[in-house]
Amino acid sequence: MAVQGVQLYDTTLRDGTQQEGMVLTVQDKLAVARHLDAFGVGFIEGGWPGAVPRDTEFFHRARTELALENAELAAFGATRRPGALAATDPQVQALLASGAPVITLVAKTDVRHVERALRTSLAENLAMISSTVRHLVQAGRRVFVDAEHFFDAHRVNRAYAHECVRAAAEAGADTVVLCDTNGGSLPDQVREAVADTLAQTGARLGIHCHDDTGCAVANTLAAVDAGAVQVQGTAHGYGERCGNANLFTVAADLVLKRGIEVLPAVRLAGLAATARAISELTGHPARRADPYVGSSAFTHKGGLHASALRVDPDLYQHIDPAVVGNRMRTLVSDLGGRSSIELKARELGYTVAAGSEPVARASARVKELENKGYSFESADASFELLLREVLFGQTAESQPFTVDSWRVTVEQRSDDTVTEACVRLRVPGSEPVVAVGEGSGPVNALDRALHQGLDTLFPALAGLELTDYQVRIPTGGRGSAAPARVLATFVDGRRRWSTVGVDENLVTASWHALLDAFRYTLRDSAGPAPEAAPLAEPVLFSPGG
Repeated sequence: MAVQGVQLYDTTLRDGTQQEGMVLTVQDKLAVARHLDAFGVGFIEGGWPGAVPRDTEFFHRARTELALENAELAAFGATRRPGALAATDPQVQALLASGAPVITLVAKTDVRHVERALRTSLAENLAMISSTVRHLVQAGRRVFVDAEHFFDAHRVNRAYAHECVRAAAEAGADTVVLCDTNGGSLPDQVREAVADTLAQTGARLGIHCHDDTGCAVANTLAAVDAGAVQVQGTAHGYGERCGNANLFTVAADLVLKRGIEVLPAVRLAGLAATARAISELTGHPARRADPYVGSSAFTHKGGLHASALRVDPDLYQHIDPAVVGNRMRTLVSDLGGRSSIELKARELGYTVAAGSEPVARASARVKELENKGYSFESADASFELLLREVLFGQTAESQPFTVDSWRVTVEQRSDDTVTEACVRLRVPGSEPVVAVGEGSGPVNALDRALHQGLDTLFPALAGLELTDYQVRIPTGGRGSAAPARVLATFVDGRRRWSTVGVDENLVTASWHALLDAFRYTLRDSAGPAPEAAPLAEPVLFSPGG
């Protein structure tokens, strides 16, 4: 039976950093810890002092640079060496020297690991566990013990696995954490092992699961159902091989689905923001489809879904996205139909009437363009420009600037390749503008030329920056002559958004995406123009609705 008062223990800064390609500086680790603390986790495992120099420095700096309000800092390490004394073992001394109020020890529980990897006797392993725990408790530390490979141990020699848990608990360990180190267990196996161990030892148990069967979160919930009182995991499920239990998913599941307050429910509103912040710091973004926090977690595309969402969002969403700080999104595509257009318009701040003629025109225009290779699913800025054209008649000619011509030249000069772009623009009330830009390639050169010609006239463009550029071939079978779809992502100092362009000429496709970005930034300069292009139903639409 699930237990109230379950502890949330984060090991991103230790186990999470074992993920391939993840390297965090001490400054990074301090910043991640602050976000985790603000979110409300109970324990933050900072690393292995004495074994990893960076982690030793982290704990040293944490004393003066890390003011935790909700969490306690935990240092990770091993039991004493075989035949040594805990009081004189250098690794145990390093744990105490870290100054961490909580120490988490990893201990062997599988007889095979004890005999083959540790190369000591089963009795000595028990002594190593009990003497190290007792020494640290007597030194005033709160001690958790990670029972390594416990579920394998439970299958191979259940009695000895239980002895290891008893040794830790009787020596004063606060909680013995059962670890599915190989990640090979399934929920029913975890539930049975936790329930059996609790019945046989009476110890306070925790759970630490890896995701090698794709069941880390499910296994964690099964352990809590069986009586575990501490759950361990990492942000976004970071970790070696297939990763760890995703602590964000576990926390939300426990609070929202089990009613177990591992943190105050009000803090869940910061879940998505915490997830994004940690992704930025680690350089390892979350999957778009990550539960609760992913950008696609509450995103809808199919026409049936969109039609139902228009009536009641709860029909296709298991929770209100705002509860976890996320939001509902509607993808505009030829699958979604008019309902998707209507929902997307409302999401962007435009009040539209259900089944109206302009919505039908917008839907038809989307389907026409997607048949040519466009995709508006990830290009909200381009879609909004299309929408404004339908709603307010804002064509290219009614924009704050128009383009007379443009060209790009690529020239090989000695060992350098020089790309130059020239654009000829018109701005109402001004002389024609001719601007030139050099760049590392055609897109960069065109971007610089547009900024060169327009930034002084439109200061809002100065903060516009291209940050990502992707090319796809939407249809096959035509080789290099196939149309290219360019998705360009920009930041403007406040937020991030994307535009799309399609053409058989890759540079032209890129130019269309660039133009959309500049026009999107200046969209309010053009303003609604119903007098110039009156709508069939002008009363149905208003910006900001």
